[in-house]
Amino acid sequence: MKKVERINTIMRYINNRAHFTISEIMREFNISRSTAIRDIKEIEAMGMPLVAEVGRDGGYFVLNNSVLPAVRFTDNEIKALFIAFMATRNQQLPYLKSRQSLAEKLLGLISENQQDNLILLNQILLFEGTNPNNPDLLELSDLPHPLLEKLIQTLLLDSHLLITIEEENKIKSFPIYLLHLYRKNNVWLIEGFDLKEGMRRIIPVDNLTSVEAYPTKDRISKKEILKKLSKQEEVINLILELGPKAIAQFKKYHPLKVTLSYTNPYQTTATLKTFINIHNSEELTEIINWILFLGEDIKVREVPEEVLVRLQERVNLFSP
Repeated sequence: MKKVERINTIMRYINNRAHFTISEIMREFNISRSTAIRDIKEIEAMGMPLVAEVGRDGGYFVLNNSVLPAVRFTDNEIKALFIAFMATRNQQLPYLKSRQSLAEKLLGLISENQQDNLILLNQILLFEGTNPNNPDLLELSDLPHPLLEKLIQTLLLDSHLLITIEEENKIKSFPIYLLHLYRKNNVWLIEGFDLKEGMRRIIPVDNLTSVEAYPTKDRISKKEILKKLSKQEEVINLILELGPKAIAQFKKYHPLKVTLSYTNPYQTTATLKTFINIHNSEELTEIINWILFLGEDIKVREVPEEVLVRLQERVNLFSP
């Protein structure tokens, strides 16, 4: 990394932190102590207001209201940002209202010729889920569940949450420790540890009616929760061997927590091992559809009898 590029990157790095040390700069940018000190002095000379803190654990503070120099994007960086914006359309992502102001700021930083290129890209590039009759990047008809942003804001402060959901016309409230928030099959889902039941739960965000921090003195650390979950790990009951065509299908789509173990250096064969909850009809149907989606380039080494029967029924539907 060239010196000018490194200093600009360091400025952005420290501007996003209330406090930093020389050791952190050395590790982050893989530079010597003398180089780190020299770079910090040059940044101070450029006008960034830094305050040194003496002592064994001393470092630097960045004064509030510090201003970075104007950002300059390359032509390819502009296209990359714009295409990333385009790919988020119709994805029900949080903070979409900021997409309009971000796009306007981006357009304000570039030349007219670059703006024309982006307008052309907006007209000809269509991503999955894009309405070709209304491909406007700033269209905000794809807003997510109204509680999604509040959920994210709350979990950034505390992963111990008290959530209320509506399920089968019943209102239920329970405390969870949020492990993951993810999107699958166009639905936002919460993966959490139920603090009362002591078990993993998957909750659709669409079912949420309220969410707040869970103020409890008897807190369980994430390490303890993961230890409890590891003891509850399900026994593997589905083992598949995949050939190259099935691997290609797997890369297009696979359920959460299902991973491949490649069995040759060329990654053309692989083994898949996972657990299927045969008592969860929704999960069972999803897994059966997915196995059929993988195609014929698979060998079944182990499978629950219930899955085998359902698969045979599906295959028979298409038999002459």
